[in-house]
Amino acid sequence: MADAHAKPHHDYHLVDPSPWPVVGSLAAFIMAVGAVGWMHHSYELAPFVFGVGALGVLYTMLAWWTDVVREAERGGHHTAVVQISHRYGMILFIASEVMFFVAWFWAYFSTALFPTDIHQVMRGDVLGHVWPPKGTQTFDPLHLPLLNTLILLTSGTTVTWAHHALLHNDRKGLKWGLILTILLGLTFTCVQAYEYMHAPFNFSNAHGGNIYGSTFFMATGFHGAHVIIGTIFLFVCLLRAMAGQFTPKQHLGFEFAAWYWHFVDVVWLFLFACIYVWGHGPAQAAG
Repeated sequence: MADAHAKPHHDYHLVDPSPWPVVGSLAAFIMAVGAVGWMHHSYELAPFVFGVGALGVLYTMLAWWTDVVREAERGGHHTAVVQISHRYGMILFIASEVMFFVAWFWAYFSTALFPTDIHQVMRGDVLGHVWPPKGTQTFDPLHLPLLNTLILLTSGTTVTWAHHALLHNDRKGLKWGLILTILLGLTFTCVQAYEYMHAPFNFSNAHGGNIYGSTFFMATGFHGAHVIIGTIFLFVCLLRAMAGQFTPKQHLGFEFAAWYWHFVDVVWLFLFACIYVWGHGPAQAAG
């Protein structure tokens, strides 16, 4: 019976009982309690509670995903039918991420296109009736933003090279493609950190820059977080590739990492075009 469950004779995966949903929920709850207490200075141990919860969440992620890899590699549970379901799930996840960034673009363009909206009676006075807000110095799009654009576009080609090498069972090409993509992702993060440190405005700047600064840092900052997550995703794929876990016909984890990375590339192109180039000063006159 145990052998039949380990090697199913059907196309579907009957998931074994797992402790990780409960453990992960408890860890997330502890982390939230610690974060709220830390932000409100409710008690001295709040940072410690937050740290314990964060470590619990990270451990849950590591252990749960290790189980998923084990199910695929040793259990034989990820059949062709199951992989189709996984692909649908990843597509829906990326779609939800698209809508997440749509919200930030909506906030940006709602203000940028209508700096004198009559329904927002204070907006014109705060912005100076122009966009970018009067007195706000923006980034030169042909400086660091263009460099980061070239870095991400290059990383898209290297991850595609790695995927192509895997499909042709070129293990060396797969590893070097992943290594270069990871290095480019780290470089992008470093350049963005340098850009943030030298930004001529902040999250809550005066002269209307609070609107520009908040939309800029929320949109580009969350994208930067996605780059970091994608870099970690690809690093795990590199470790798995070095362990020989990917084959030309069985590499769903790497495929999802490549999808995610291309999504990150596309979002950046929109950010670069809309916020850095289109929104570059001098301030536009109100329409």
